[in-house]
Amino acid sequence: MTGRDERGQASVPRWVAGTAVAGTVLIALGAFWLSFTALADLATRAGIPGNQAWVWPLIVDGIILVATLSVMALAPQGRRATWYPWTLLVVGAGLSVTGNAIHAVVASDASLASWMAATISAVPPLVLLAITHLTVVLTTQVAAPPLRADEQSHLTSDEDTPAAGADPGRSRDDRMAEAQARRADGWSNRRIARHLRVHPSTVGRWFREDSP
Repeated sequence: MTGRDERGQASVPRWVAGTAVAGTVLIALGAFWLSFTALADLATRAGIPGNQAWVWPLIVDGIILVATLSVMALAPQGRRATWYPWTLLVVGAGLSVTGNAIHAVVASDASLASWMAATISAVPPLVLLAITHLTVVLTTQVAAPPLRADEQSHLTSDEDTPAAGADPGRSRDDRMAEAQARRADGWSNRRIARHLRVHPSTVGRWFREDSP
């Protein structure tokens, strides 16, 4: 059964997310391997020694993986924080697709038109890009366990008043700063709310206020 998160949106059950993540990881590995071997062969044809050629595809496709994770991690910080990883993601994907297409044209046999070979070879890096993003989205949407009654009783929707058990000496700005730091570490709004002893809707409001 699909649950609801602190914003009232449907969340993905753990078993569904786990199965989907396992499938996306397998697909990503296959796409990465196809792209990796094509780019490594292209690097060899370009004159890079064989014992070093494997580094080039690792760098190119590695940009896609790292940039995607960075975009997701920095998303709560707003557009200003994500423009650079987005730029790297676009550049990395462009390099990978172009490299795979060039390799297909160079290495294709006469039985297949060059444009068809290039199109087919562009699929693995595009799939790698899409699957990496999907995997990150799935892992961040896993349903959180519901709050217990005793936890609900300690929560407050007033962000200017610390809840029972919270540090009364901490200001709203301090708690917002910690919420942002925890979000960057991959914490969900619900987990952040439990940690700071405030209502989940308060955490969501903090992030909306901080977005440009």
